[in-house]
Amino acid sequence: MAVSSPDLKAFLLATPFFGGLSDASLDLLVSMLVERRFDAGATVVAEGEPGRSMFIVHAGQLVVSKLLDSGRVIRMTDLYPGDFFGEMTLIEMQNRSATVVAESATVLYELTARQLYTCYKTDIHAYVLVMQNINRELCRRLRRADSRIAELQMLHADQ
Repeated sequence: MAVSSPDLKAFLLATPFFGGLSDASLDLLVSMLVERRFDAGATVVAEGEPGRSMFIVHAGQLVVSKLLDSGRVIRMTDLYPGDFFGEMTLIEMQNRSATVVAESATVLYELTARQLYTCYKTDIHAYVLVMQNINRELCRRLRRADSRIAELQMLHADQ
């Protein structure tokens, strides 16, 4: 179901994904969102499956994990209200890179690639801001990953 409320708009505006949008642009994007609810233990997206949408976490906690070639599952990170995930499939149109499971009852807002394209055609300024926001978050994640890799290299070198 599509959603809209002043509380939701205020929440979304405070997230990294919607930062800097005008009220009219935010209204447009909010009108495109679809609320999705998941019970604890439910898989939201699975690594390797096709993906054409992203999600903004409104309530609950989720776990992001990756399956190694050895068959071992590695917990990568936790997601909380205000976080978003799935955006990589909107940019590179590849299969999901990780599995996301609801750790508790969860409320998400989904934005599809088709809806993002509609935003592009309707409000190019909003589209550019959203893409910049996604890119900023991807850069933050890459910097964190770089730090983790460097720490692991140091641990390996010390052994």
